[in-house]
Amino acid sequence: MNYKIVTLGLLVILTSFSSQLNAQIGGSKTWMFLDLPVSSRQAALGGNNASISDNDPTLTYSNPSLLNSQLKNNLTLNYTGYFSGIKYAFADYIRPINKLGTFSAYIQYFNYGDFTRTDATGQELGTFRAADYAIGLGWGRQLDSNFSIGANFKTVVSSYDEWSATGFAMDIAGTWASRDKLTSASLIARNIGRQLDYYTDGNNESLPFEMQFAVSRKLPHAPFRLTLLLTHLEKWDLTYYDPTDPDNQPDPITGETKSKSDIADFADKAMRHVVVGAEFAPSQSFMVRVGYNYQRRQEMKEESAKGTVGFSWGFGIRISKFYLSYARTTYHQAGSPNYITLTTNISNWM
Repeated sequence: MNYKIVTLGLLVILTSFSSQLNAQIGGSKTWMFLDLPVSSRQAALGGNNASISDNDPTLTYSNPSLLNSQLKNNLTLNYTGYFSGIKYAFADYIRPINKLGTFSAYIQYFNYGDFTRTDATGQELGTFRAADYAIGLGWGRQLDSNFSIGANFKTVVSSYDEWSATGFAMDIAGTWASRDKLTSASLIARNIGRQLDYYTDGNNESLPFEMQFAVSRKLPHAPFRLTLLLTHLEKWDLTYYDPTDPDNQPDPITGETKSKSDIADFADKAMRHVVVGAEFAPSQSFMVRVGYNYQRRQEMKEESAKGTVGFSWGFGIRISKFYLSYARTTYHQAGSPNYITLTTNISNWM
């Protein structure tokens, strides 16, 4: 199989979808839960960085081109305690099928909790629940010793009391890995798709489409790996006007609003695409991870108490037949989500 022909075909499909997409982000999309990490390792590295080619089954949902036959019978379970009682979970199982490639079946569940239903006068009429679901199938195939491709196909369902919506989404990914597996790079198009049924008639909302480029490098003679993720390549300017930002406040004497220099403005816009991470793995059974997300820090920090907003950390440890990972990410001083991921290979239990 000629990987150049396959890659060209994927790009044609991607272009046909993305030409209809709106590049705006942040509050203008539906099903934003599809953007959240479902792996403690990714969360600890600052975001959805999934270019690492070391046969980690927890990365294949964000990058299906990492699916390969060596991941046969791997089962992944993830639980995340989000904000204000919101919780979400993820389960994934991987299985190669003859010469067709390697497949994964997964389900993602996002639970917003219980809500009190009231009438216009405030009289309580009971409770209701709100939740999002994504059920899908992933596929990956190794084209040669260096290149691999993959795709995800998801059915997305929302249920908010009497309102509901359904739709589909697709991810397309390609990965290059060096022969020694120390360096890898991936290009990923996420959440290509549309709604089929709407919350209200005629209100067709866009999905959180995103183009990403990720690269990782493991030092050849040291237990360190560095990662870099470039987000939202489809849109250059990710900034927005925040009237509470001190930089947007007028000078009390002159009344003029402060403005950044051209260099500072360019650097700020460029860095909002950048997520960096590092791993320290003194053994195959233990790993420590840290990450930094510049955009998250700029958008979520409080000027009076910036703290560690934008930073994340975590660890992974092998216990018998299980590999347990934990991560904590600081979104805001009001709280920090906790991620717990458990993986095991079912073949080890047979």
